[in-house]
Amino acid sequence: MRWTLPNTLTALRLLAAPGVAVMFLYFSRPLADWFALVLFVSAAVTDWFDGYIARAWGQETKMGAMLDPIADKAMVIIALMVIVGYSSMSPWLVLPATFILFREVFVSGLREFLGDVAGTLKVTKLAKWKTTFQMIAIATLFAQGVFEHYLAVTIEDLDSATISAILSGRAEDIHGLGWKEAGMTWTGHLGLTLLWVAATLTLVTGWDYFVKALPLLRED
Repeated sequence: MRWTLPNTLTALRLLAAPGVAVMFLYFSRPLADWFALVLFVSAAVTDWFDGYIARAWGQETKMGAMLDPIADKAMVIIALMVIVGYSSMSPWLVLPATFILFREVFVSGLREFLGDVAGTLKVTKLAKWKTTFQMIAIATLFAQGVFEHYLAVTIEDLDSATISAILSGRAEDIHGLGWKEAGMTWTGHLGLTLLWVAATLTLVTGWDYFVKALPLLRED
């Protein structure tokens, strides 16, 4: 195995995947949300850099080709598990997350069955867009968690009448309630929208991969 710079970045991204969940075990919120967000975004950025560097420097290796999709899937699956676990289990979040997890498990199982032949089924540009939307959606939902926790801390010592007066503009917003509520709402809506787009692309690319694999699954 060649420990080139792209391979090292990919391995670090693979290690960062469980690190996202560990943040919530050893740190309280919103510190855990911040650490998870920074760790996830940093790992997502290396996903672009390691591929670019490998192609530009002629350092494409079998190890990198093997680790890269595993690191991507680990990042997405573990991050979605954490987000769903800390959510209110809304179907608008659970359904696209379920679609994404199902596709990843199904395609991984299909690739394992096909073995070496799976390498002949090339990754499409749509699959790369799928991964991009997944990463952006998850990062946005982590950001929503930051706003949500700050908002919860702010309103903890306020009564409902005061909260209503501040949000309606009848009282001065000395607690920053408005921007925290707006941040939580907009990142939540944007994150869910992007996650549904990612889920749609995930199902489309999964079906495309299955159709391409069908000739290889026929009995002799």
